[in-house]
Amino acid sequence: MNSFDWLTQMGIPQLDTFDIVEVKFKGGRKEYFRNVDYLTLNTGDPVVVDVPSGHHIGYISLQGELVRLQMQKRKIRNDDSITRIYRIATQKDIEKWEEAKAREIPTLYRCKQIVDEYGLKMKMSDVEFQADNSKATFYYSAEDRIDFRELIKSLAGEFKVRVEMRQISLRQEAGRLGGIGVCGRELCCSTWLVDFKNVTTSAARYQNLSLNPGKLSGQCGRLKCCLNYELDTYMEAIKDIPQVEKPLLTEQGPAKLQKTDIFRKLMWFNYNHDNDWISISCERVREIQALNEQGLKVFNLQVDHSSGVEDLAAQSTRELELLDKKFSKKKKKRPTDGNGFRVNQSQGPRPESRTPKPADQSNSMAAPGQVRPEEGNQSPRQEDKRRKNRNRSRSNSNQGPATAMPKADSSTPKPVEKPQEGQRRFPPRINQGPSGNQGNE
Repeated sequence: MNSFDWLTQMGIPQLDTFDIVEVKFKGGRKEYFRNVDYLTLNTGDPVVVDVPSGHHIGYISLQGELVRLQMQKRKIRNDDSITRIYRIATQKDIEKWEEAKAREIPTLYRCKQIVDEYGLKMKMSDVEFQADNSKATFYYSAEDRIDFRELIKSLAGEFKVRVEMRQISLRQEAGRLGGIGVCGRELCCSTWLVDFKNVTTSAARYQNLSLNPGKLSGQCGRLKCCLNYELDTYMEAIKDIPQVEKPLLTEQGPAKLQKTDIFRKLMWFNYNHDNDWISISCERVREIQALNEQGLKVFNLQVDHSSGVEDLAAQSTRELELLDKKFSKKKKKRPTDGNGFRVNQSQGPRPESRTPKPADQSNSMAAPGQVRPEEGNQSPRQEDKRRKNRNRSRSNSNQGPATAMPKADSSTPKPVEKPQEGQRRFPPRINQGPSGNQGNE
C-alpha cells in the first residue's frame, strides 16, 4: 500500500469513484490533489498541480480507493484544503521544469558557501525549485535551533526567487539523497517508506543481535528502520522462552546460558569446566528451575523427567553404562587350524586328522567314489586343499621306491596324475583311517 498499486493491471471493472489522487514529487515527497475535471489519469502520468503561489509538476503514484486508505493512515482530512489538478503536463511544461531543475546543483553549492560565511551550524541537504521557477525550497538538518533570517535575505537576493527553509531529520535526509543499503537494494526511505517510526536498541536485543553500532546503523547514522520489520514476530515467539537470570544447579556444577533459539525452542548451556554446549528444550529448563527453587539439584541437564524417571535412577543408569564401557571385553579372534585357515564354528569342531590314532579303527583307505569320514564336515576350500595333497602324494609314491600298498578292492586303480610344472612336491603323508590301519595315500 505504501509504494505500489497492485490493482492497476488486474483488468477488473472500473469502480473507483474517489476523486483524490496521490502525486509524488522529488525526494519521495507525496501530496494529495483533487481531480475536479475528472481527467483520465494513469499511474506515472505527469500532471500540473496547484501549489501556494504558483504551480508545480509531479507524477501520479496512486488513485482510487487506495488513496482513501492512505489518507486515513496519514490522518489527512478530505476538506477544502486539498487543491486541484490543472491538467496533464505538456511537453512545454516539462521543458520549463527541466530548466528549473538544472539550477538546483549550482544553487546548493553556493548556498553552502553562504552558510559557511555566516558561521551557521547547519547542514544543507537539498534544494528543490518549483516548476514555474518562482520559488526554491532549501532542506537542511541541524541539532539546535537556527536563526536564519539573515540567511534568507541573502539567498533571496542572490537567486532572485522566494526562499523557503525546511528542516528535516537525518532519516529524511538519507531518503532524499538515496543510496544502496547493506542488503544490496535501494534504501527503503528513498523508495516507499514515508512514516519513520522510533527504533530502539531493545529491538536488536529481542532479535538476539549483537549491539554493534557499525552493523545496526544505517547511512543516516541512526538505527536501521528494518529492525522494526520482524520485531512483532520475535516478540510473539519469545513469549514461550523462560527467563534464565542465574545458572542452573546440577550435580556436575552450575550451567550457564550461552545461546537461545526462540523459533526451535532450544537453549544452550555449558559447565564451568567444560567448553561443550549442551542443548535442551525450554520445558526441561522450566523443570530444572522448579527443582532448583525447591533446593534440589538434578544429575545432569539432558535427563528427561516427562516419563516420571527420578534423578537417582538416571544416575544409576549412567554409572552402569560407564562400567560397561570400562570392562567390556575385546573382540575375540576367530580360531584357525594348523595351516592358517579360519575354522567355521557353525559346522562343528574340526576332526583331528593330523595325529595317528589307536589301531582299533576300520580300514584307512576308502573305496573309490566314497567320501571319507573326516572329509564330510570340511569346507569346500579345505576339501580342495586335501584333494591336491592326495594327488601329490600318489605321484611321489609312483616315482619313489616300490612299497606294498594294500588293495581296498579288486577294482582297477585310477591313473596317477603328474604334478604340474612349478608345483612343490611333498613326501607321502601317513593318514589315520577309521579302521586304525596305517597306509600311504
